[in-house]
Amino acid sequence: MIEKMNSYTPSSGNVFEDLGFGNEEAANLLIRADLLIEIREYIRESGMSLNEAAEFFGTTKSRISDLKQARVQKFGIDYLINMLSKIGKGVKVEIVDLPSAA
Repeated sequence: MIEKMNSYTPSSGNVFEDLGFGNEEAANLLIRADLLIEIREYIRESGMSLNEAAEFFGTTKSRISDLKQARVQKFGIDYLINMLSKIGKGVKVEIVDLPSAA
């Protein structure tokens, strides 16, 4: 009989860091992912089509498609913040000490 091993690696709290991205890139990707998720959720809840979302946000269907497919690397933080402002959302920045900082 083969025994199932119950081992796992605890998350660092940042999935991108867990996937092997460097600290700086992982932090940036996590911020962009959080912003992107908020926009995707708005589009989903509003029932907008690609065309409607593209028109609403003043962009192309291709960009909305990238957003809906969570292609986070295709979006800058500024771009996503501008999209959020169109749905009446703002961003608050909080500066925290990192566990590895000394």
